[in-house]
Amino acid sequence: MASPKVLGISGSLRSGSFNTKLLNVAITSFGDAEANVADINFPLYDGDIEAQGIPDAVQAFAAQVADADAVIISSPEYNKGISGALKNALDWVSRVEGNVFRGKPTLVIGAAAGRTGGETAYFMTRHCLTPLGATVLATPAVLVAGAFGEFNDDGALKSEQYQASLDAAVKVLRSVAG
Repeated sequence: MASPKVLGISGSLRSGSFNTKLLNVAITSFGDAEANVADINFPLYDGDIEAQGIPDAVQAFAAQVADADAVIISSPEYNKGISGALKNALDWVSRVEGNVFRGKPTLVIGAAAGRTGGETAYFMTRHCLTPLGATVLATPAVLVAGAFGEFNDDGALKSEQYQASLDAAVKVLRSVAG
């Protein structure tokens, strides 16, 4: 049997992003899989751009989502909301024919500097996935609070509790990934 395909999406474009680190830990926890991490650094959604043709980078992203057996989204929280980059990526992919997120097993996780770990952005990300038809898993939230102090130099989580929570959520995702 072929290894499942898992697509990781970090809602942060910043090098050294806590959410990219958390995403990488989640992909490692997923285990044997064909893993890819999406690049969501797209132009802002604009109907005039769309009228000229959906950008190749957006089409490539949509193809990655369509091809994946499972998706992991790690969402930062910016001013009590979803990151502009992640919202933009979801807006763009909604314009690609085929509704690539429909029924796609999707795990939402997050890391933030604040004490809630990005709880507001977590729920907002789940909300933004609803019209896309993603099957967002109902696992306990994995939200890494005070993220600036929660990762080792190699990008691993310091906290056994966070790692155990992440492992449990990823195990659920893997069980439905096919």
